[in-house]
Amino acid sequence: MSFVFNFDIMRLNIINRLLVLPTLNVSKRRYAERPRVRFAPSPTGYLHLGGLRTALYNYLFAKSRNGVFILRIEDTDQTRKVEGSVDALIKDLEWAGIEYHEGPGKSNKYGPYVQSERLEIYQDHITKLLENGSAYKCFCTERRLNVLRRDAVKSQRVPKYDNKCRNLSEQEIKDKIKAGVPYCIRFKLTSDCQAFEDLIFGGIAYDVSMNEGDPVLMKSDGFPTYHFANVVDDHLMAVTHVLRGVEWQISTTKHLLIYRAFGWTPPRFGHLPLIVNADGTKLSKRQSDVKVEDYKKNGIYPLALVNYITLSGGGFDHVPGAGVRLKDMDELAEEFQIDKISSHPSRLNPDLLEECNRLEIKRQLQDEKLSKDLSSKLEKLIETKYPEQKKYVTEEHIKSVLNWATARVTRIEDLASSEFGFLWILPSNTEIDFDRNLLIKLLDTLERIERFDQENLKDRLREFSSTNNVKFPTLMKTLRSVLSGLKEGPGVAEMMALLGKAQSLERIKAVIR
Repeated sequence: MSFVFNFDIMRLNIINRLLVLPTLNVSKRRYAERPRVRFAPSPTGYLHLGGLRTALYNYLFAKSRNGVFILRIEDTDQTRKVEGSVDALIKDLEWAGIEYHEGPGKSNKYGPYVQSERLEIYQDHITKLLENGSAYKCFCTERRLNVLRRDAVKSQRVPKYDNKCRNLSEQEIKDKIKAGVPYCIRFKLTSDCQAFEDLIFGGIAYDVSMNEGDPVLMKSDGFPTYHFANVVDDHLMAVTHVLRGVEWQISTTKHLLIYRAFGWTPPRFGHLPLIVNADGTKLSKRQSDVKVEDYKKNGIYPLALVNYITLSGGGFDHVPGAGVRLKDMDELAEEFQIDKISSHPSRLNPDLLEECNRLEIKRQLQDEKLSKDLSSKLEKLIETKYPEQKKYVTEEHIKSVLNWATARVTRIEDLASSEFGFLWILPSNTEIDFDRNLLIKLLDTLERIERFDQENLKDRLREFSSTNNVKFPTLMKTLRSVLSGLKEGPGVAEMMALLGKAQSLERIKAVIR
């Protein structure tokens, strides 16, 4: 059984026990070496934004130093495993442009990369800890552990295992095994203050034995716990740097003790701060700001989401007041610096996401192939939205609308909404109150205009209004209804320039026929 601790209390304990001492030398490796890093999610469902950030920063760190990015699936808790989640996770990473060098489906001498396929490896290594006296068999039942926890809560003490089985004699152990009593294997914590230099938070020192009893390394079902498998895998896969969420910082000193028990040199550790909303509140599934899948469904492009994360989480030089500039993966890798990551929670700014997505649409329009893909996507959206209506959807018109829209919308899907329906379908003008003779005169004037751009149209319409003794707002209101069927929207001259001369005249003719 593993106890649930109050993270804030333990975090405070770390701060209170920071030592003004030389930091433990946890690695003999040089920071400048070719790194091997890993992203090690559990297959318990969707990939969330925090997981994507962890994967991205590991990938950028490896890419920036010609290193290796490993994907490892940590599925030792089989009760929480969700079928299909590994494939979905890999697809999400590929969608985001994050490619792993080693992992499931990519054979390498360090594999397998799924923990449930490495059970023999863990058994071999747990035997080593049992033999050198760093671990022991624990026969305590769930009932006894629950009693310990309840008593601790009643006494307002930190719930932790009392290490009872650490002192069992060899004969007692043999008798229990012979009787078929189930057991797990626990690690012997030592009461000393481990310290390490966090790549993001700086010096951290913590005596884990103050708040925890001896932790379980191997469960009674033969599966390792996260803490044990994590250490064994990182060592055997030659991981040099571990970049993971700050929620694991509390466990790092415990991991260092396990490394020491094996006589291994640990990697360097860096813990990424929490991602929170702009107001500091936790991300919420209800607000659709957690799942990467939600961003995909809502029309966000991968490069936009990747830049959004980097703009919110640090790790890069951002010049104040310089505005947002979309960067590709090569640029992000070149500029990425661990020491630029802030230790404060990363606050998301939704406006930045919208701007990143707008810039990505603009970037794609400048690429011939991507531009065609955008046009094709928009055409399909229009066909789906308006299946029965007569549509005005030419290749030239779609391209013109897309270029116009880069300053007005942040998602391609918006252009297929009712607000912009006038761009694609003829309006229903059955209730328009208009002066037929006036529109005939206007039609004649517009047919003689050669420059059908917004500024010239605006001037010609004002001249027409003045010459024909009609108030300009009244003319604009009538013309807007004729062209779009809307009471509000883009300026009339802007609308006409966007529709083009032929389509604008066709819509006026449809009314006066």
